[in-house]
Amino acid sequence: MPNTIIIGSGSYIPNRVIGRDYFMNSEFYTEDGVKIEKPVEETIAKFVEITEIENRRFIEDDLSNSQIGYEAAKIALEDAKVDGEELDYIIYASNFGEVTENGYADFMPTMAARVKNKLGIKNRKCVTYDMVFGCPGWVEAMILSDNLIKAKVAKTILVIGAETLSRVTDPYDRNRMIFADGAGAVVVKATDEENVGIIAHNTICDNGPELNYLENQPSINKEADQKRLYVRMLGRKIYEYALKNVPDAIKDTITDAGLSIEDIDKILIHQANAKMDYAMIERLHRLYDVKEYDHAISPMTIQDLGNTSVATIPTMYDIIIKGKMEGQSFKEKGNIVMTSVGAGMNINAIVYRFP
Repeated sequence: MPNTIIIGSGSYIPNRVIGRDYFMNSEFYTEDGVKIEKPVEETIAKFVEITEIENRRFIEDDLSNSQIGYEAAKIALEDAKVDGEELDYIIYASNFGEVTENGYADFMPTMAARVKNKLGIKNRKCVTYDMVFGCPGWVEAMILSDNLIKAKVAKTILVIGAETLSRVTDPYDRNRMIFADGAGAVVVKATDEENVGIIAHNTICDNGPELNYLENQPSINKEADQKRLYVRMLGRKIYEYALKNVPDAIKDTITDAGLSIEDIDKILIHQANAKMDYAMIERLHRLYDVKEYDHAISPMTIQDLGNTSVATIPTMYDIIIKGKMEGQSFKEKGNIVMTSVGAGMNINAIVYRFP
C-alpha cells in the first residue's frame, strides 16, 4: 500500500498589515445586540490580551480567494518540481469560496476548477474538488488525499487552503478582529517507502448542539442591514468544546501511529486564539502526565497573521520548512502533528513522518 508524502509547499501571505489602529473607529455590540459603551481602545486591548493577535493580514481589493490560492499553488508546484499536467486531483479547502462584493459565498465554478484554469492545466482527468469543512478543511483535504493515494486512485495531488475572511466579518462584532486572509498549498505524492508520510489520522464530527457554534448570521447591530450574512461564533462555547475534545483527538491519533508524546517534534495546531491553543497543548501533555515541556513544540503565527482558517496550517508548514520562522525547524525523519477544530463542529488530526 503506498504512503503519502509532501514533496513541495507554498504560501501567500498578504502584504497589507492590519494593526489595532484599524479598528479604533469601530462601534462594537454584544452578541445580544447591545452597544458596548466602554472605550473602543479598552475593548481592543482586552482582545489582544486574550488572543495575542496584534496584527493580521488582509488582501488588497483587487485580489480574490482563488487568486491567492493560485499564487500559493504555483509556488508549491515549483517547489515540488511537478508539472501541473501530472496532477490527478486538485483539492481546494475554503469556507466561503470566492466571496462576492455583497458578501455571498460563491462556489460556481468550484475554487479548485478556477485554480486549474489559472494554472493552465489541460489534463481533463485532473479532478477538481472543493472541501468545505470549517477551519479543519485543509487537514481533511490531506486526509482525503491520503485515502485516494492508498486506494491507488491518485498518485499526485495539489492540496490548497485559502480564505478571505476579512470580507465576511460583521463590522459591529468584536470577533472580526480575529479573522484574516491567506493561502497555503502542498503537493503530495504516492511513495512505496514504508512508514513515512501520513502514518495516522482521525476525524471527529459533532453535529448536535455544537452545530451552530459557528455559523452565518445577520449583523448583531439590529439597525444595520439584516439581509447580509456574516460569520458568527460563540467564542466561549468553542473554547470549552475545543479544550474538552481536541487534546483527546490528538492523543488518539498519536496512539494510532504507535507513538507517544515524546516522539512528536512539532504540533501544528490551528491558530484561532492563542489562549485556547496554549490550553489545548497543556491539556494534551497532561494526558501523558507531562507537566513541563518545551513550548516550542507548538509554533505560533496568530500574533502576526491572525486566524486564516484553512490556510493556517499549510502556511505554517511552508514557512517553517523553508526556514522562515525564527527558532523553528523540522527534524529529518521526525514526527509532527497537524490538527484543527472548527465549524461543524469538526476536529481532525494527522501524524506525519518526514521521509
